[in-house]
Amino acid sequence: MSGALLAEQILNGLQFGVMLFVMAAGLTLVFGVMGLINLAHGSLYMLGAFACAWVAAATGSFALGLAASLAAAAVAGVLVETLILRRLYDRDHLDQVIATFALILVFTEGTRWVFGSFPLYLDIPDALSGTVHLPGGITYPLFRLVIIAVGLAIAAGLFALVKRTRLGMRIRAGESDREMIGALGVDISKLYTVVFALGAALAGLAGSLVGSVQSVQIGMGEPVLILAFVVIVVGGIGSIAGAFVGAILVGLTDTLGRVLLPQLFGLFLDPSSATAIGASLASMSIYVLMALVLVFRPTGLFGARG
Repeated sequence: MSGALLAEQILNGLQFGVMLFVMAAGLTLVFGVMGLINLAHGSLYMLGAFACAWVAAATGSFALGLAASLAAAAVAGVLVETLILRRLYDRDHLDQVIATFALILVFTEGTRWVFGSFPLYLDIPDALSGTVHLPGGITYPLFRLVIIAVGLAIAAGLFALVKRTRLGMRIRAGESDREMIGALGVDISKLYTVVFALGAALAGLAGSLVGSVQSVQIGMGEPVLILAFVVIVVGGIGSIAGAFVGAILVGLTDTLGRVLLPQLFGLFLDPSSATAIGASLASMSIYVLMALVLVFRPTGLFGARG
């Protein structure tokens, strides 16, 4: 593989990774602060994508579509948290899994009823379309570079929020001892609603950006939800830094594995066998990565030691 092609695939892995981070950051915040296993997080991702596609098509403005994705996912998150999930915090994780799985079905059929069963497509703005020439003879789509930049900016913003603001202080305290911060006068219910709305908005934004590259369709949230859980297991539950590092590792492992493993097996197998075996092993690579991390760090790379 040429150096330019390898660099392009690394950029693809980075773009995939930062989008996984935007998706997984909200999930790890919700689980770390609220102790809630939210299987419906992928549905909020799907809802954000559909809201963006519908508003962008109706108004012709991609920026308004992005704003709609944030607003729709955040409002849905607030409604879900206040009406349903608030009753599950003191229940065991099995009850949470069953309830949020039911929410997946509700969101899926509700979205199908509102938007129909056919995929929607987002048009990238002309200003963000086309390619750019990077050092080393690399030609890369401008919009994918924008996605990388947006993901890195969100990561920086979340780090600043958690480490340097009063809300971040309460989030970190909630991860450590929610009963104590409640005794100190913090409104736990309001904190939970804010955290859940923030996580939902991030999921909706991730869905709209990924939907701009792929298609927007029913059920698009479930596959990425599995990857988001892999990310937070690798990085450590409740850790924003862990979610970021884990997402980048998963993105690069998945992308480079799909390119390099077939070429590796092609050195001693016929092309068709090399492609089949390499593709099969590549699809397993992120789970092998997760297993290796758990062997040496059972709480994840940045998880608190028990």
